[in-house]
Amino acid sequence: MTTSTTTLDAAPARRGVHPALVLLALAMGGFSIGTTEFAAMSLVPYFSRGLGIDEPTAGHVISIYALGVVVGAPVIAVLGARLARRTLLIGLMVVFAVANGLSALSPDYHWMLFFRFLSGLPHGAFFGVGALMAASMVPRERRAQAVSRMMLGLTLATVVGVPLANGIGQVVGWRWGFGLVAVLATGTALMIARFAPDEPGDPTNSPLRELGALRRPQVWLALGTGAIGFGGLFAVYTYLATTLVEVTGVSPALVPLVLGVMGVGLTLGNLVCAWAADRALMPAAAITLAFSAAMLALYPWAAQNLWTLLPVVLLIGMGGGLASILQSRLMDVAGDAQTLAAALNHSAFNMANALGPWLGGLAIAAGHGWTSTGWVGVALALGGLAIWMVSWRLDRR
Repeated sequence: MTTSTTTLDAAPARRGVHPALVLLALAMGGFSIGTTEFAAMSLVPYFSRGLGIDEPTAGHVISIYALGVVVGAPVIAVLGARLARRTLLIGLMVVFAVANGLSALSPDYHWMLFFRFLSGLPHGAFFGVGALMAASMVPRERRAQAVSRMMLGLTLATVVGVPLANGIGQVVGWRWGFGLVAVLATGTALMIARFAPDEPGDPTNSPLRELGALRRPQVWLALGTGAIGFGGLFAVYTYLATTLVEVTGVSPALVPLVLGVMGVGLTLGNLVCAWAADRALMPAAAITLAFSAAMLALYPWAAQNLWTLLPVVLLIGMGGGLASILQSRLMDVAGDAQTLAAALNHSAFNMANALGPWLGGLAIAAGHGWTSTGWVGVALALGGLAIWMVSWRLDRR
């Protein structure tokens, strides 16, 4: 596997490989992962009842998945440093399919925790290796947009996959939502086997070289920005379904519609932020985080009425475009340790996925109400912005 930053400067010609089909296969993987990651949040009210636990406890199922991502991304990236990207991506999707199938069969809360942890292990490594493959398909000045096309699968999952899984969960049971993901992941493995370039790994790569990324302060600052700054979106999203029913007063049948609106926001933000990152990466991230804090501050007020909530949910979703920006930033600052740094980006976002719901749950349990997750989100977005400004200042020096 070639991990030098020079491999990202231009898209090499590959006989018989169609970049659009490669990106489609990678996006399908993103769709599978996005469906399970976000659908699990929207299914909290259903599997909490099914497993006989309360909703704050059910939030631990979301956090344990995120912990699996945090653990799996660096371990798999380091141990798989010399594997061919295509081989590694196929293997990751097979494990992901099996783990989600087992999640659907969970007999109790503790087995659910275990299977969700297993499901999270391939997540970060898939996106990290997939991002490098996507970037290698295009010229350097378009790499953020190539990464965003892979991430488009994840954001479209919030528009199509999550409402579908949520609807299935309401009609025929939450277990079928996880079963759907297992089918999608199997299809992804087949698509990657068919379309991705079959290139050998880099025999000169090594775990020690990948671990070299951890010696770079700018890598840590980029990861810290994602781990803190993205937590606000997850704090709101995890409890959005219950907030809609308990605070906004809508029918459960409308919940998938509102989740789909946030998905539209994530999709639009992904495209706009990637375009901005290819032109002015550092300002793009700062503006995105400040924008997110402002929209999250509107959420407690907007949640009182469906018509005020819908546009705010859309705009909160647009803050999710931060993912593509930080992925490109890590390609700039990781040096020869591209695989580990790219995978750690999703560890960082899933630290946010663990931190946001946990802090949001604490605020709710303390009696501050379901909408208090918006204020939790504001604090996290501003925390991420502060970390990013430190990184930007170091760059200017």
